[in-house]
Amino acid sequence: MIHKLADCQAPIPDSTRVWQFCVIMPGAKIGEDCNICSHCLIENDVVIGNKVTVKCGVYLWDGMRIEDDVLIGANVTFTNDKYPRSKRPFNLLPITIKKGASIGAGAVVLGGVTIGEKAMIGVGSVVTHDVPDGELWYGNPARFVRKIEI
Repeated sequence: MIHKLADCQAPIPDSTRVWQFCVIMPGAKIGEDCNICSHCLIENDVVIGNKVTVKCGVYLWDGMRIEDDVLIGANVTFTNDKYPRSKRPFNLLPITIKKGASIGAGAVVLGGVTIGEKAMIGVGSVVTHDVPDGELWYGNPARFVRKIEI
């Protein structure tokens, strides 16, 4: 299902839902049974696996790889440039989110970071380093809190 007010330029599987005011660029790859909520942007060089939920207000920039069963909470912010400057070339820093990971609403994830399999990022956290599999990280900057069931 693609909402009539979405601008979807990439192929979208029938089992995936794209809600209003989303923009999906033609090079993006979107998996089966995903839910892309309203007001999202997905650039060309983005790969999204199956059963991924992207809540409202999330922008997925070039270089992102999101594996299966991932949840990205509302208004999570991703970056892909460590030293941004207006109208200058930049060094793309990709982000990888591994299978089954969850990122709480309002978190910020810096470019070049990998979030491990079934890891959890707490609401409002600022992730500046890789997060290992099966760990809960929280805070600003985000730090290890405890292991979680994987």
